[in-house]
Amino acid sequence: MKNPLTKLVSWQYRTGQLDGWTSYHLAAGAFFCKIFQWLGWTDFWCVMGVFIIGVLWEIFEWIVEDYKPYNTKERWAYNTAADLIVETGIAWWMVL
Repeated sequence: MKNPLTKLVSWQYRTGQLDGWTSYHLAAGAFFCKIFQWLGWTDFWCVMGVFIIGVLWEIFEWIVEDYKPYNTKERWAYNTAADLIVETGIAWWMVL
C-alpha cells in the first residue's frame, strides 16, 4: 500500500506538475527574490516580482513551445500552475 505522500507525488508526475524543470523554477524564484531583497524592495514586491517574472516566463514558453512538450493542454496548465506556485512559494518563504 502506498503512503499518502507517494500517492501525491505520483499524481503530480502523471499530471505534469513535476518535471525536470521544477527545481529550476524553485532556484530561479529564490535567486530573483534574493536579488530583489538586495535592491531594497519590500517583502510584498519581492514576492510579486518573482510572480511577475514567472508569468512572463510562462507566456514566453507558450509563444516558443505552445503546449506540445506536455502533450495536452491540461498537462500544460498543471505544469504552469505548479511552476508559478513553487517559484512564488519559495519567494514568500524567504521573506517570512
